[in-house]
Amino acid sequence: MSHPATAQLTVRVEEAALLNPLIRQFRLVAADGAPLPGFEPGAHVRVQVTLPDGRIDWRHYSLIDTDGRPATTAAPAAYRIAVRREADGRGGSRFMHEQLQPGALLQIEAPKNDFPLDAPGGATVLVAGGIGVTPLIAMAARRVAEGAPVHMHYAGRSRALMAYLPELSELLGERLSVHADDEAGRPFDVAALLDACGAEDHLYICGPKVMLDAVLAATQARGWPTGRVHFELFTEPVVEEGDRPFEVELAQSGQRFTVAADQSLLDCLIENGCDPMFDCKRGECGVCAVPVIDGEIDHRDYVLSAREKAEGNVMQICISRAKGARLVLDL
Repeated sequence: MSHPATAQLTVRVEEAALLNPLIRQFRLVAADGAPLPGFEPGAHVRVQVTLPDGRIDWRHYSLIDTDGRPATTAAPAAYRIAVRREADGRGGSRFMHEQLQPGALLQIEAPKNDFPLDAPGGATVLVAGGIGVTPLIAMAARRVAEGAPVHMHYAGRSRALMAYLPELSELLGERLSVHADDEAGRPFDVAALLDACGAEDHLYICGPKVMLDAVLAATQARGWPTGRVHFELFTEPVVEEGDRPFEVELAQSGQRFTVAADQSLLDCLIENGCDPMFDCKRGECGVCAVPVIDGEIDHRDYVLSAREKAEGNVMQICISRAKGARLVLDL
């Protein structure tokens, strides 16, 4: 698999604790006892996992910090991550929940930040959905440490499944708004959230696709500049209703493959011995962009502009698919 080169580290699981029935927290320290590379709020590490069929793969987990002072994360003694168990996933989270015990060694990559916290203009408004809270914790802590205005909206199905509520309540106090579906009897109110925002406020959103899509659509409908909306998707691509197999042809080699209904184009190419570039696997980073020679694209990414999508000559192969029966790629 090809992805941007990043230094690898060997870490040891120092602690592993179940925060609720779905979320397990890990404290990772360097195997040699040395300080770990520093990080900024919003950063993540890639962790090597073993899938049920024995294949090696990588998963992204955000780094959690509740202190907020830059000195704390400049050369930390440990990393803290949390993993939500996905019963219907490909097996990475099951490995983290079922196989990893204190003392185990892991390969990870040094922190990378695709979701940075910008210099404050107005207030920083953090919007978390479920396990998507993890990168936002460090953002909240940093703003509190800076004395800058911040408010977090944390949504989930129930408080029992929402990790880090006690820590966030202590950190933010009245600056934390909690929405639990089972208490409210309705989904999170995106319109009310935006109504309460000031003209200079910046949104930072992390959560499932349905939440992200709703917030992005609402801000676009209100004419918000894209620079005021920052986001990270915290779930892997899922099979959507109507997804079906399609053929992909690689124009440079003449190879042809069938992409299954429950398979990404990227994974199909990897399975057939190709070595495409990729990183996030969620349609956010743009690394896996590939030119398209023929065929209609079902764009599902968050990278391309509306104009680029309408032109139909490039796609993010980690998440986008064919609308028809066939695509021809310039590969």
